[in-house]
Amino acid sequence: MANDLVIAKDDWLEVADALKDLPAPFRREIFLLECHVAGTTRVDDVEKKTGDLAEGDALTLRREPENASDPFAIAVHTAKNDRVGWVPQRKNVVISRLMDAGKLVYAKVASREIVEEDDWVDVRMKIYMRDV
Repeated sequence: MANDLVIAKDDWLEVADALKDLPAPFRREIFLLECHVAGTTRVDDVEKKTGDLAEGDALTLRREPENASDPFAIAVHTAKNDRVGWVPQRKNVVISRLMDAGKLVYAKVASREIVEEDDWVDVRMKIYMRDV
């Protein structure tokens, strides 16, 4: 069909910019959930990789179906393509199924904090789906 929109999973930033001018009934950002980025303690140089993150910055979500510990795993990457963690396992099943079905799912930074007493970086994100 002439109106079909095909999006490569890693090209969503460019597509999102192009869609911002569409009238409201043709595009919607749907908030799904807010959660922390899991596994930041297992990421090398996570303080450096997340150091310039600010509220509202885009995060790319990438499925990892071959992940040995979780077939629903979703990695979280910065705009610089640095993996900084994962969507928490207890919250990733529905999100991974949406992604596997071809839905445009992404995240934005909600906050970033260094937790000194526990020596870890707490990055919180809001996960959205773009309905086109």
